[in-house]
Amino acid sequence: MSIQISPSPIPNSNAVSLTSMLDRDDYLTGLLNQVTAIKTEGWLQELRQSAANWVRHSTIPTTREEEWRFTDLSSLRKVQFNVKTGNYASLEFDILPEAANSRLVFVNGVFAPELSAVSDLPSGIVVSNLAGLSVVEQQAVQQYLAQAEGAQEVFTALNTAGITDAAVVYVKKNVVVETPIHLVFISVAGETATISQPRCLVVAEGGSQVTLVEEYTNRRGAEKGVYLTNAVTEVWLGDNAEVSHTRIEREGAEAFHIGKTAIAQARDSRYTCHAITLGAKLSRHNLEILQTGEQTQTTLNGLTIISGKQLSDTHSAIALNYPHGTSDQLHKCIVGDRAHAVFNGKVFVPKLAQLTNATQLNRNLLLSSKARVDTKPQLEITADNVKCAHGATVSQLEDDEIFYLQSRGIDENDARKLLINAFAAEVINKIPVLSLQEILLNTVNNLKSLTNE
Repeated sequence: MSIQISPSPIPNSNAVSLTSMLDRDDYLTGLLNQVTAIKTEGWLQELRQSAANWVRHSTIPTTREEEWRFTDLSSLRKVQFNVKTGNYASLEFDILPEAANSRLVFVNGVFAPELSAVSDLPSGIVVSNLAGLSVVEQQAVQQYLAQAEGAQEVFTALNTAGITDAAVVYVKKNVVVETPIHLVFISVAGETATISQPRCLVVAEGGSQVTLVEEYTNRRGAEKGVYLTNAVTEVWLGDNAEVSHTRIEREGAEAFHIGKTAIAQARDSRYTCHAITLGAKLSRHNLEILQTGEQTQTTLNGLTIISGKQLSDTHSAIALNYPHGTSDQLHKCIVGDRAHAVFNGKVFVPKLAQLTNATQLNRNLLLSSKARVDTKPQLEITADNVKCAHGATVSQLEDDEIFYLQSRGIDENDARKLLINAFAAEVINKIPVLSLQEILLNTVNNLKSLTNE
C-alpha cells in the first residue's frame, strides 16, 4: 500500500458537492458553530471557510469505524462545549530553565503575551503567534499552514475551521538553534464545559536544526473541570533539516484531548519525537509521518502512563515512500486500575522504498488485573529489498523481581515504584531537555495510584 506524499490542502468549497450532505451530524455542527463564531479576514478566513464546509458534511467517528473501534466518543457527545476566553496573567506552569527566554504561552487557545518570553534567539528564526507575524512572514506561512496530508480528517478540519491564531516556529535555512523552544498550551475550565483548539506550525528549512517542547496542561491545582482540547501541529522539514520534538500531554482528570501531529520529511532530514501522555479522561494522539525524499531518519519514542478509568489511544502512521529511509519506533504503556490503553502503529513501505530499515516495538506493563491494552503494530510492505521488524509485548510486574528488592530491605510499595520508574525511564531519559526529564521522572514517582492495585 502506498500513501501519496503530495500536500493535500482542505478542498475548496466548490470541489465537493455539499447540497445533500450539509450538517450530517448535529453535534458536530454545534461544535463548528462555536469555534467559527469569531471571524478573521483575507486568506485565513478563506482557509477556515473551506475547512468548515468540509466539516459540515462529516460526522464524529464511532466505534464502527476500524480506526476508532477501541475509542468510544459517546461520552464526548454528551457534553456541550463553549468557547471561553479571558485574562489569565497570573497562571502558574512549569518554566524550563533551558527555555526561559524562548517560550510562547496560549491559554484556551488564545496567545498570552504576558506569560510568554522570546528573546536572545539567533537571527534567522521566528518564534511568534500568527497575529504577530509581519506581512512577509505571513506570506511564507501560507505555503504550509493546513497543507499537510490528512487535512480532511474531521477533528483536523474542525481545528482549521476555528483558527484565529497559532504558534509559529520558522527556522531559516542553515540556522542552528541551540535553545529549546517551549510552546505551552494551558486549558482553564469554566463553570460550563469549554473547548479550545491550539494550532502549531513548525517549519525547518534546509540544513537547519531546532529543539521543540510542546506541552498541553491545565491550570495548576485545578483537578476538576470538563473541557476539550483539539490540537493540531504541523512540522515541515527541509532537506538535511533536523527537528527534535517533545510532546507532553498532562490535561485535567475530566478533560478530553484529541491531538494530531503531521510531519513532512524532505531528503536527508532527521526527525525525533518523544510523545508523553499522562492526563485526560480520554485522549487520542494521531502521529503521521510522510517521507517526501530519500534517506530520511525518523525516531519515535512514546510513553503512556494512565490509571483510574482513563482511556488513551495512540495511532501512528509512517509512510516511507522513498529509498534508504530509516525509522525506529518504541512506544511503552503503563496501565493501572481500570484504565485502557490503545496502540495502533502502521509502517507503509511501497515498492519504490527499497533499502528501507524500519523497526517498531510496543511494550506494555499492566499493573492491575482489570487494566486493559489493545495493541496492533502493522507493517505493509511491497518492496522486496528491505529490513523491517515489528512486535508487541504485554506483561506485569514480576513477583520474583519484587521479592528480590524486598530481600534487599525495600518495602513492596517502593519496589513496585522502582520497577515502574525503570520501565518509564527508558523513554524519558531520551528527552534532550534535562529539566524536563527531571519533572517527568518526579511526576511518575508521585503517581501513587500506579503502585496499588
